Amino acid sequence: MTLPSSPSGQGQTQSSTQSTGRKRHYAVIGNPVAHSRSPQIHALFARQTGIDLDYSLLPAPLDGFTATVRDFFAQGGGGLNVTVPFKQEAWQLAQANLSDRARLAGAVNTLWQRDGVLHGCNTDGVGLVQDLRRLGVDLQGARLLLLGAGGAARGVLQPLAQAGCARLHIVNRTAARARDLAADWLRDSGATSPAVSAGGLDEAALGGPWDVVVNATSSSLGDAPPDLPAGLYAPGALAYDMMYGAQPTAFMRQSAADGAARCADGLGMLVGQAAESFYIWHQVRPDPEPVLQTLRAALATPAR
Repeated sequence: MTLPSSPSGQGQTQSSTQSTGRKRHYAVIGNPVAHSRSPQIHALFARQTGIDLDYSLLPAPLDGFTATVRDFFAQGGGGLNVTVPFKQEAWQLAQANLSDRARLAGAVNTLWQRDGVLHGCNTDGVGLVQDLRRLGVDLQGARLLLLGAGGAARGVLQPLAQAGCARLHIVNRTAARARDLAADWLRDSGATSPAVSAGGLDEAALGGPWDVVVNATSSSLGDAPPDLPAGLYAPGALAYDMMYGAQPTAFMRQSAADGAARCADGLGMLVGQAAESFYIWHQVRPDPEPVLQTLRAALATPAR
């Protein structure tokens, strides 16, 4: 599948200095937000592409997201990346002008304003699919197991389904949530594919073995793998954790022990989704690979 060059309804956006003669301001908004690597990523993209911009952290009160967003754009802000816990609230705020990606994801991680009107997109799934391809995964005809039924899973379901998987099975600790997610996506997307199915974690092996297993749960934050049955992985299979760190995550360690041929974390997805946001704002597509290498090297360097 060829990913769209721009999300539905996006149109053209202005570069950082094109009409104002001064730097445009961009930021990542969240609570907390101090840990975000987005300023570093976008600074590296800007240097790579020759675009002059400011990018900063924008903490917002839990009850003040909407006011913070409106104030940011009222002061001439160029665009916002949205992180936890505001992605659903951003979706509501940009409800009148959502890309197809955002509409189906039920969440927004990228905001921009054009002619005084707020627009929203979700680039998480694009970032994941691009990173899987970077890792050499051919999703066309693949059997893919998606762990989790929360916002992270919802945000990547559409791009994964569009990539041509022969089977996409969603499992969750609460099976009903996985089935609801699958049903919601099938209804909202208008898809009739029997390839998308759902169940509980104990049903993870059904339809396997799997070519790709993607962990969209938050289990690795607590350094504990999801409670999965053994024997999930086909020969040559990849285990992919959306979380990332300096060391292999709990899910990656579990997967290697269960026979996954390769394991990867989500740092490449992080850079990929940022690259797509950068393209939306500037109509210039950066190269994620050198930025990913820089971040990986920084992770491997012990803090002093």
